[in-house]
Amino acid sequence: CVRMQHWISRLWNPISRSFRVQQRVSSLSGMSSDPARDAEKRKAAKEAKKQAKLEKFAKKKEANLFPKESKAKTSEKSEKKPQPKKKEEIAEYELTHSLGSKKDVLRPLPDSYHPKYVEAAWYAWWEKEGFFKPEYGRSNAHEENPKGTFMICIPPPNVTGSLHLGHALTASIQDSLTRWHRMRGETTLFNPGCDHAGIATQVVVEKKLAKERGISRHDLGRDAFVDEVWKWKNEKGDRIYHQLRRMGGSYDWDRVCFTMDSKLSQAVEESFIQLHDEGIIYRSNRLVNWSCKLNSAISDIEVDKKELEGRTMLSVPNYDEKIEFGVLVSFAYPVADSGTVTSVQHSVKSS
Repeated sequence: CVRMQHWISRLWNPISRSFRVQQRVSSLSGMSSDPARDAEKRKAAKEAKKQAKLEKFAKKKEANLFPKESKAKTSEKSEKKPQPKKKEEIAEYELTHSLGSKKDVLRPLPDSYHPKYVEAAWYAWWEKEGFFKPEYGRSNAHEENPKGTFMICIPPPNVTGSLHLGHALTASIQDSLTRWHRMRGETTLFNPGCDHAGIATQVVVEKKLAKERGISRHDLGRDAFVDEVWKWKNEKGDRIYHQLRRMGGSYDWDRVCFTMDSKLSQAVEESFIQLHDEGIIYRSNRLVNWSCKLNSAISDIEVDKKELEGRTMLSVPNYDEKIEFGVLVSFAYPVADSGTVTSVQHSVKSS
């Protein structure tokens, strides 16, 4: 075997070398000495190939290879108009008993899941049975429970509008915690309520009066304006409470609170007086954010800051002409016992 491999290798090497020499010679012989002529030849060959393709396509088109039936079908499809999708009928639960009674769970369910059908009638029954009250299962809320007590107050949403996704997320987490402690046998209370929102509510009510009746709070007077604010609170507050109920929160609605209720106002006054007596709250001279529109001091969070590059004229509410900002004017200070006056001027870039 070794000898055969040796003789085969000796025979193959000259053959392979001669084959490579012949291939190189043939490739050199095919090359032209004129590059321009070679480019013209390649271009002509490319054009001929393209022309042949066009002629072939024209022959197919003339032969009409596509059947007439398929053309008719495609035309019919193009003529058909897309029909609107049928709206799925939403199944609703019909009450056959008084509101607050337990839901009839023996009825046949609809073919598909509908939250409106599934959630109907349950919450009214929960409220009527008092499942969410701390007194449930015991004589009173103050009765000692060896398993513990868990009570939480909802961060009161502002009465200026409706709830949004952030409220839904927070309420869901808090309600989950409350239900978990209730399942453990603890005395639980999830206290609902809403916040009066202070100046924000005042602004919203003023805009509403100006839009609907063309008047301001000054035209109404203090007492009448306060009545309008309470109307707004009752309207928006009821909507907020309805949304909380729709989310299924386990609140004790008999203990609902509003931050301007007399009970809460007394608690705020008592806390304020204690902090003042301790020196934590005190009166002093400070720079404040004064609103020309509200005629009141407002917090930093309610101020929109604007950077100014030098002297700028800006429109200010309740002023007919624009007011100069971004510059501090010269101040003259008389020097004691000298009879002279010193003038100082400062300029700022922002206000």
